[in-house]
Amino acid sequence: MPGRIWYHFPMSSTVDPVKETCCLIRLARSYWDAHRNPACRTHRDMAMKQYENLSREQKKKIPQVLRVWLRYRSEKYFGPGRTAPGTGRKKKRR
Repeated sequence: MPGRIWYHFPMSSTVDPVKETCCLIRLARSYWDAHRNPACRTHRDMAMKQYENLSREQKKKIPQVLRVWLRYRSEKYFGPGRTAPGTGRKKKRR
């Protein structure tokens, strides 16, 4: 589709995993700010998988703002205690 940008981040060993994780978190944040929840969820999942594979020293290299955002969104909005999409509110009848 014209005008649409698709981002693809291969999980390869040639790219610095810290930079790749930061990029994925920033991209998920931009989708969150734009209210694109499915895209945010996809990139947040990719970032979480990448983050979990990092060593302790590599995790410390990720800015704290990004780490906090990733954990906060993961627990509050995408965690097991969340309401499933489409089941939160009922429409009011007039």
